Amino acid sequence: MSRIGRLPIKLPKEAKVTIDGRKVMVQGPKGKLERTIHPKMKLEQDGDVLKVVRSDDSKPTRALHGLTRALVANMVTGVTKGFVRELIVTGVGYKVEVKGKVLVLNLGYSHPIEFNLPEGITAKVDSQKETKIVLEGYDKELLGLTAARIRSFRPPEPYKGKGIRYADEVIIRKAGKAAAK
Repeated sequence: MSRIGRLPIKLPKEAKVTIDGRKVMVQGPKGKLERTIHPKMKLEQDGDVLKVVRSDDSKPTRALHGLTRALVANMVTGVTKGFVRELIVTGVGYKVEVKGKVLVLNLGYSHPIEFNLPEGITAKVDSQKETKIVLEGYDKELLGLTAARIRSFRPPEPYKGKGIRYADEVIIRKAGKAAAK
């Protein structure tokens, strides 16, 4: 049996789960999320505990068991606590600012990049350094996608380390060309 899939999901008091066939809706103080689960998976609610049960023991079904449990657990965590993703901007003259729901990035191009934040995602920028972007949201999937899109405007390069990287990402630096002798 899947080690992750068989773990129960504890529901906090502020989270409300509605199961309608294959559709799962989770509501909390941060927002509301819904997802349709695979037909071979079934959710069972017993008080404040949610369990994912699979229909058979085939290999694809076993793989879906842990995935489904992780997705539903992330939904519960998202609507109650939320998720945070941090990005670091490194480079001379690179800066970022937030104007309402628009993130304005100056990344060494001839023009500033204006990125519209999706619904449910908020951004904060350190006002003094302007090099740290903090993204917050209740949908983990959308938050990761948004962070990846922002990072793609100027991915970090290995020689000088310039670009946008995740706060927990390690860029392995390369030595440049050796001087001619």
